[in-house]
Amino acid sequence: MAPQSATTTILMATFNGARFIEQQLQSLADQQWNDIDLLVSDDGSQDGTLDILKRWQARWSKGRFEVVGGPQQGFAENFRSLLLRANADAAYTACCDQDDIWRPDKISAAAAALAAEHHRPALYCSRTEYVGEDGTHLGYSPLFQRQPSFRNALVQSMGGGNTIVLNKPALALMAESVRRTGFVSHDWWSYLMVAGAGGHVVYDPLPHIAYRQHGSNLVGENTSIGARLERLRRMFRGGFAEWSARNIAGLSSCADLLTPENRALVASFAEARKSSPVGRVRAIMRSGFYRQTLVGNIGLLVQAATGRL
Repeated sequence: MAPQSATTTILMATFNGARFIEQQLQSLADQQWNDIDLLVSDDGSQDGTLDILKRWQARWSKGRFEVVGGPQQGFAENFRSLLLRANADAAYTACCDQDDIWRPDKISAAAAALAAEHHRPALYCSRTEYVGEDGTHLGYSPLFQRQPSFRNALVQSMGGGNTIVLNKPALALMAESVRRTGFVSHDWWSYLMVAGAGGHVVYDPLPHIAYRQHGSNLVGENTSIGARLERLRRMFRGGFAEWSARNIAGLSSCADLLTPENRALVASFAEARKSSPVGRVRAIMRSGFYRQTLVGNIGLLVQAATGRL
């Protein structure tokens, strides 16, 4: 694909990322895209990350390269601070981790998918390739088949934050929402807000980033049996119920940004969580909330029945 141009801001959150960040930055420089501003929020790194960023800042030739201090309250708040600082005039805004590897066509693929959306919020996300610490191929994230929607977003985060790209109206929506509330994670919150506001969500089945798996990952792969069991264990210990409560509280703070239909869905989901076991299951089925896989939907009904919704 030929190089293209339109201002794209990459939001990168860093914390002690010196081990892998060099390769990530090189992959950003290798993008088939001419106009890239890089905004980095560092959360207090003490391992040489800032020195690497300074060297790259001196030789970055695609646009602006700014490094700011993060709030040092965890990765979610770091990304929230980035969304508040992001350039509102950029055509596209992408979220970026410090330890992945972007394929050269990552921004080009997202921009092509979002090109027709100028007036309503639109979000791009994609499947990912899993790689080991040395970059060797390990597998792929699940290939989702069902369409993105707010009914899905209320019970599942569909696209990894390291794949997300927002168009200009979507960034404006996100900036307004995060001025009002925090969130569980920037990927889930982006999906909730864009889908909830009646925007367009694109899921690309082709991976355009390599998601590095290593011991310091905050959120790792979820395709192996062990990873899926660990995810289920967290959910049934009450993690999902806590996430749901935070999402509902945040959406309530942003109710005027949602469509009337989706405000009603938030109310239905909140009410279902307070019901009896049978009432919760019936409410989930009646309202049409769904996850992307059969196993995920079975788990959703079990969580409803056991009060971990």
